[in-house]
Amino acid sequence: MTIKTVSVDAVQVDGFKIETKSRQHVAYVDQPVSGGGTDAGPTPLEYLFVSLAGCIVTIGHIVAKQRRLPVRKIEVHVEGELDTDVLMGKSSEARSGFSAIRVHTRIDADMTQQEKEEFLREVDARCPISDNIHNLTPIEFVVE
Repeated sequence: MTIKTVSVDAVQVDGFKIETKSRQHVAYVDQPVSGGGTDAGPTPLEYLFVSLAGCIVTIGHIVAKQRRLPVRKIEVHVEGELDTDVLMGKSSEARSGFSAIRVHTRIDADMTQQEKEEFLREVDARCPISDNIHNLTPIEFVVE
């Protein structure tokens, strides 16, 4: 078994603008101007979808390479809806997360529809982001 630790640091810069660091990379999280931010980067919700889409493409590339499948390109569009009244504290009737997430995938490959669907099922099963969305993962909050 090979265990990999992944970590990210985040600090509030100004208002909703947050600077994150992962390895040598810096990325900004923010809210749109209409939500009180400066639109310096994607929202946390958008980053969740960036993570899922990126993982699907990455694992798809790995699976295709390992299985020597004729995959030329993978395109992913992720979308979902959530009740913003919950995150704004106006309601507690619904869950705060997405009610459903749809992953639209285009696979440019010399494969049948059924082969593409089987390929995508394997990709989904091997994608850590997909796994963390499908399954309950304990989160431990530590105040320092």
